Parts: sequence; C-alpha cells; structure tokens
Amino acid sequence: MGARRLVRVWLCLLFLLAALAPATAQEIKLATWNLEWLTTRDAGDPALPPDVTPKRPEDIAALRAVAGRLDADVIAIEEVDGAQVAAAVFAPERYAVYMTGDSVVQRVGFAVRRDWHVIAHPDLTALDPYPPQARAHLRSGADITLDLPGGQLRLLALHLKAGCHSDRLAESRRPACHVLQAQARVLESWIAARARADEAFVVIGDFNRRAEGDDDFAAALAEAAPLTEATAGHASPCWGGEPFIDRVFLGGAAQRWLAPDSLRVLVDHGADRQTKRLSDHCPVSVRLRVGEGS
Repeated sequence: MGARRLVRVWLCLLFLLAALAPATAQEIKLATWNLEWLTTRDAGDPALPPDVTPKRPEDIAALRAVAGRLDADVIAIEEVDGAQVAAAVFAPERYAVYMTGDSVVQRVGFAVRRDWHVIAHPDLTALDPYPPQARAHLRSGADITLDLPGGQLRLLALHLKAGCHSDRLAESRRPACHVLQAQARVLESWIAARARADEAFVVIGDFNRRAEGDDDFAAALAEAAPLTEATAGHASPCWGGEPFIDRVFLGGAAQRWLAPDSLRVLVDHGADRQTKRLSDHCPVSVRLRVGEGS
C-alpha cells in the first residue's frame, strides 16, 4: 500500500471514530428568580396593588449587578412587567428575553444567552383557569426549547397560584388550593406530553408551594412521568432556612444531566425585609450537563 493511500485510510478511520464518539456533555447553569413586581410603572397605577412600590432606577441597577453575580446561562424569571424592563436587568448584549404574552403585570419568561438557539413554543395559557371576563387573571407558563450541541432541552417557567403552601390539595377547603389543584392537572398533561415525545425537560419557577415532607402536589406531577426535584429535601437559606417554593423539576434525560450537589442559592443580593427594595426571593440555580450519558 502506497504512503498516500495509507494516509487516506488513516484519515478515514479518524473521521469515522470521531463520528462514532459520544458527544461531549455541555454544562449549563440554569436558574430561577422571582424579581418581585419588577415594573417601572408609577405608584398608584391601576394595574398595581396599592401596597406595591415600583422599582427605582437604583433598584434596577442593583438587580442588574445581582444578575451579573448570578452569571447563569438561562434564568426563568417571574413577576416581570415585560421584556423592556427585563432587559434593564439582564444585559441585552448577553441575554435575549422571552416573555409570555399575558396582559398581567406579573409575567413569566426566560433570559437566555444570546448566542444560543431557542425555539419558542406557545404559552401554557391553561395555567390561568379564569374565564376571559374575569377581573383578575393568573400567569401563563413560558415554554421554550434550547437547541444545544449536547442535545435539546425543553423548559417550562411558571408562577403558580399563591395561598396553598402546604394543604393537602384534595382535602383543603381553601379556594387557592382548588386553583392549584387545577394547575397541577395542567402540568401533569404537559409533563405527560414531554414523556411521550421522549424529551428532556425541566419545569422551573415559583410554585408558591413548599418543597417539604409528603407533598401531594409533587406526587401528582410524578404520576405523569418520573421526575427528579433538585430542591427536594433542602432548606433555602434565603430568609433563614424555610422550605423552597422556587423549585426545579427535571424529567426525561434531564434527570441524569443534573450535576450532583450543584444546587445553589444566591443570598447576597441586598434584599431587605423592611423595604424589600429588590426582591423577596433569592436566585436559585442548578447545573446540568446536557448530553451526558447520551
């Protein structure tokens, strides 16, 4: 065999081995952060409750500094009054913002690294069970897919009904628990659809439901498909060790992508119990190794 032919054969073998080699997992930092009425509307605006104090320019600047310290690749964001004010916190040169199309002030969305390919899906509007003519409405879920070198990851950001932190859903007489139970059924359907499609997925955000003990809400979701909850069994140091309500559920291949011991809470964010100038929530993050084990 001639030298040139031998070189060509070796090159072909190298290309074949490279094609057959498993893809290198890509580690990403995924976070959720409720920014507590992030709006620049004037105090007294009819869309705001009387006790809400809109953010001042210095508050926005402080939140932007927190976002820089958080340094996440993807952030599920809650209580945000649209993409414009979100872009004031999440630097537009680094992040693209995807928000739900709700008419409410407390909207849900994502800030995603600008250089990543994102597929935006229709909002999960069924999380708002109230009829169109109702005076108040709840928040839709923001639904996107990240198309990454290691694989695709479906993400649902949400902010569920407040007022049912720990009651047994089927037994409670609280109206808020009846609404949360209806929202759980919507999430079960969404999770089951992801499982049927064999998708890696994450459900993340402000659940307004404590991650503690025998939580029948989490059990209901797990009936739709096997799930790993990154925040289960942990206490949040945000305000002194209370159970998490900002939660992260992983399904499909995303369960094996969760980096062990990667759950973090950014508590040094300047929030103040008396003035609450920034937020009454701390950013919660985990790391995923997208494509690991594929």
